[in-house]
Amino acid sequence: MRSLHAVLVAARLPYPADSGNAIRSLELARRLARRHRITYVARTSGDADRDRTACQHLRDHHGLTPILVDDPIATQAGPAFAARLAINLFQTRPYSVVSVATPRFCNALNALARSQPVNLFQAEGSPLWPTLEPVGNHPRILIAHNVESLIWRRYRETEPHPLRRAYIARQCRKYERFEARVFRTADRVISVSSCDAQLIRRQFADREIDVVDNGVDRTVYESVVRRPESDRLLFLGSFDWRPNQDAVRLLLDQILPAVRRELPKVRLDLVGRRPPGWLRDRIPTEPLVELHADVPDVRPFLARAALMVVPLRIGGGSRLKILESLASGLPVVSTSVGAEGLELVPDRDVFLAETPAAFADRILSCLKRPEALAAQAAATRLRILDRYDWDHLADRLETIWYEAVDQTRPGSALPHNQPSRLGTTS
Repeated sequence: MRSLHAVLVAARLPYPADSGNAIRSLELARRLARRHRITYVARTSGDADRDRTACQHLRDHHGLTPILVDDPIATQAGPAFAARLAINLFQTRPYSVVSVATPRFCNALNALARSQPVNLFQAEGSPLWPTLEPVGNHPRILIAHNVESLIWRRYRETEPHPLRRAYIARQCRKYERFEARVFRTADRVISVSSCDAQLIRRQFADREIDVVDNGVDRTVYESVVRRPESDRLLFLGSFDWRPNQDAVRLLLDQILPAVRRELPKVRLDLVGRRPPGWLRDRIPTEPLVELHADVPDVRPFLARAALMVVPLRIGGGSRLKILESLASGLPVVSTSVGAEGLELVPDRDVFLAETPAAFADRILSCLKRPEALAAQAAATRLRILDRYDWDHLADRLETIWYEAVDQTRPGSALPHNQPSRLGTTS
C-alpha cells in the first residue's frame, strides 16, 4: 500500500506520554510511522530541555518528525489566568479553544501546508480544529478524544458554587455551538467510542462518524505479574485534569471513610502526574494514603493493588486507565461515567456503582472474595488484550486515512523537494 505524509496537530508533543490523549496519540502514530511519514506539530512547553528530549525521543525511538511552534501555552493559574477567563466572557469561542488555537499556531500550520507535500492533516482534539481551517484543500481529520460539551455539562451538574456554575454553563453553550460547526466541517470525524459517535450524530451532525477505540499495548500489560495485597486500593490518573481531582475528593471525603468503617486498615495509592497543591497538602493528614507523583512506570502499582477504583462523576471519551488495569488482571470498580465508552459487561468485566455509599459497598464486596475476583479478572484480562490491541486499532485508522485521501480532490500536495518555510523549531 502507498505511503502517506500525515501531519498530526496537538497542543503538546506526546512525550512523556503521561495523559490519556498523549498515550493514544503516540501509540497509534508510532505504529503508523512504520509505513507512513508522520510529522507531529505542537507548541513549545516553555522548557527547552524538556522539548529537546521529547523531540529526540520521538525521532529516535518512534520514527516521528516533530515540529515545535514557539508559542508556549499560558499557565492556568494566577491573576493572569483569571484575567483571561474574564476576557473570554466576551469571546464567542470557549476558553480552551482560544488558548490552544492561537493565531501563531494557525499560521504555522498554514505555512506547513503551503511548503511541504502533505496528504492529510489530523487534529488531536476538537479545540485544535481552528488550526486546520487555513490548510486549504488537504483532507482534514478530527480525532474527538472527548465530546467537550458533554464534559462541561457534567462540570455544571456537579459544581456547587453558583457563580462558577454560571461561568461553566456559559462555556458549555459555547462548546455546543463550536462542536456543532466542527463536527459538520471535518472531512472525517473519529470518536473513541461508539457511544460518543452516537452522541455526535444525535446532537451535532447527522453524518457518518468513524470509531477508533482507545487501546492497550499488549506486550506491556501482558508482562504484569499480579501479586495483589488484599487491602490495597489504587487510583490512577492525571491529577491536573479536573474530573480526576473531583473523583479523588469524593474518594477521600466519602468513599474511603465508609470502607474503613468495616475494614479500617485499607490502604490507598494515588498515582498520577502533576498533583495540585491542595492534594499534596492533604496527604500527610490522610492515614494509609500514599501519593506517587509522576512515576516512570505504573505497572508495579497495577501488580500490587487488589482493586482499581474510578469514582468519576465527570468525563467523556473512554478511560485508558481502566483498559490498562483490566489488561493487567486488576479488577476495577467504577461509576458508569468512568466506564463509559468501553465495551464491558457489568459484574463480569467491571463492577459499577453510582453513589458514594454504593461505591464503598462494591469495594467491600470485592475485597471479601479475593479468589473468585482473581479468576474473574484473569478471564477479563484475555478479553481486553484481544479486543483493545493498539495494532488492530492503528490498522483501522490507516484505512480511514486512505479513504479520506481518496475522497478528496487531487492536486493539494507539492513536490517533495519544495523547501519548508516554517518559522518553527524542531
